[in-house]
Amino acid sequence: MRRRAEIRESSRLDAPAREVWEQVTSADGINYEMSPLFRMTVPRGLDSLDIERLGPGRLGRSWILLFGILPVDYDDLGLERVEPGRGFLERSTMLSQRLWEHERTIEPDHAGTGCTVTDRVAWEPRPPLPGLLLRPLFAGFFRHRHRQLRRHFAGRGGGASGSG
Repeated sequence: MRRRAEIRESSRLDAPAREVWEQVTSADGINYEMSPLFRMTVPRGLDSLDIERLGPGRLGRSWILLFGILPVDYDDLGLERVEPGRGFLERSTMLSQRLWEHERTIEPDHAGTGCTVTDRVAWEPRPPLPGLLLRPLFAGFFRHRHRQLRRHFAGRGGGASGSG
């Protein structure tokens, strides 16, 4: 039984890569992407999720709240790689996942006026079940996050598009 599974989702945004980076690495930006379904708390002892300042390492436990209220999971956040303005690799454990790996890359276009955001997410559930069973749930959630990104950066040029 193969327990690990993976998805990818990409969106073209009409905003400079640096502006997108600042949005997607802030606690407000992360929660905007996840809303209204979920909200994540900032780990105890941190004043923000400024991963550029924090750099690689263990960040602590962040609670995942359904509709911003009900704790449904936690994420013991760990950063393996941070490339300011370009991307990051989060490798964490969760209550529900033995492994949660989220890699986000931001590729600027040639003119520097837009960029493409790509998320690669891999997971391995703690319960003894194949990771593919969760694929529709996680794929839908990251499609939602990318719709939120496109909505946030809409109207800045030629229109944003998504693919997955």
